[in-house]
Amino acid sequence: MTFVCTNCGLEYAKWQGKCDGCKEWNKVTQFTASPNTKRGIMVTQPSTNHPKRLEEIQPTTSQRLLSEDPEFNRVLGGGIIPGSLVLLGGEPGIGKSTLLLQIALQLKAIKVLYVSGEETENQIKIRASRLELSSPNCFLLQESALFEILKHANDLEPTVLVIDSIQTVYDEAEEGSVGSINQIKACTTRLLQYAKSKEVALFLIGHINKDGGLAGPKLLEHMVDTVLQFEGDKSCLYRMVRTIKNRFGPTSELGIYEMKATGLHGVKNPSSMLLSQQDYPLSGIAIGACLEGTRPLILEIQSLVTATRYGNPQRNATGYDPKRLNMLLAVLEKRTGLRLHDRDVFLNITGGLRADDTALDLAICMAVVSSLKDRVVSSSKCFIAEVGLGGELRGVQRLEHRIAEAEKLGFKEAFVATQHQQLSISSNIGINFIKNLKDLISSICMLFLIFL
Repeated sequence: MTFVCTNCGLEYAKWQGKCDGCKEWNKVTQFTASPNTKRGIMVTQPSTNHPKRLEEIQPTTSQRLLSEDPEFNRVLGGGIIPGSLVLLGGEPGIGKSTLLLQIALQLKAIKVLYVSGEETENQIKIRASRLELSSPNCFLLQESALFEILKHANDLEPTVLVIDSIQTVYDEAEEGSVGSINQIKACTTRLLQYAKSKEVALFLIGHINKDGGLAGPKLLEHMVDTVLQFEGDKSCLYRMVRTIKNRFGPTSELGIYEMKATGLHGVKNPSSMLLSQQDYPLSGIAIGACLEGTRPLILEIQSLVTATRYGNPQRNATGYDPKRLNMLLAVLEKRTGLRLHDRDVFLNITGGLRADDTALDLAICMAVVSSLKDRVVSSSKCFIAEVGLGGELRGVQRLEHRIAEAEKLGFKEAFVATQHQQLSISSNIGINFIKNLKDLISSICMLFLIFL
């Protein structure tokens, strides 16, 4: 009997309250291994594998399977890889099952087996009718026993296998209740061996815990090839699928969907969706450009600065790191002389998107200054720069892609760091090179250019 941390997978001989590896409390739980998987019993026959020189290995390129959903192809790095293992996690009711069911129904040219341990076949049929999709090669199976799932998969020989969800699958040869650490590890290992040996693209739906992480051992995320995180407010129409890990493509990719009565539909122009349409100009709003994977996005930053009435001033940020906001407020107060220590500051990134790109620093600073001075920033101007502790503006990566996205949306001017003066950017947007925040804010001439 051993004890395993459900967060990082570190094993202990006895229970303890705090994990030494990840420093988390109350994550160490009891783990009882099955007699069939004890060390020394797994090796029953000699392996046929042997060491090879790297030059002796002939690489094989697998043809990616393209779905009819370009957003889903984007987050996977260009399509579905045969033999890959993809884990999709998210909050209950966010749309995980809906997304994978419509992907399964869109792959009409190949066999797809959709296994559900949570819903009946009738419930899945009703959902498919609501999506207004059908496929002659999509097969449904209501089963939770791993042996039966692999038996039907071997008989059907699908190209894509969907398991909804991994927490409901159990192996009778293993000890532990359904959804326990032992069961999740054992079932995922068996499914991984099946997917790699049969070249089957395997999709697993995973639950999340109260902390927002994927339920089960941390080893689960290491075993799979790709980890996708479903984000978004269930009260909002828009959903985001973010790539956390991808062995076959770039990470931090983002797919944006709109929830409709007929399912999830990809948003073709997310930048225009993230910008609100105001009938009249408002103070405290500035436009910035961030980068999500390979996709540039134009975001609207909203800020509200008011006098503190009770106790310590509040610093609240929605969709942005509060610690980063506190740092920018300290830079504004120290380097530009603005009085913010006795002000409540509220920050919001519209559209429900969470961004951590440092290229939004200048836009956030300008939104705060706009609300503090109650002056309107022109909606035709875009701010793209990182702000250092000395108040200096720093360059950002792939500036030309960000400016091209801003030009496509009709922006007239962009404010960037002076480090980009050597770049040759072909654009119709007027580019202003700024050295630091003080030059941008304290200059009267520049104020007239911005606050129009």
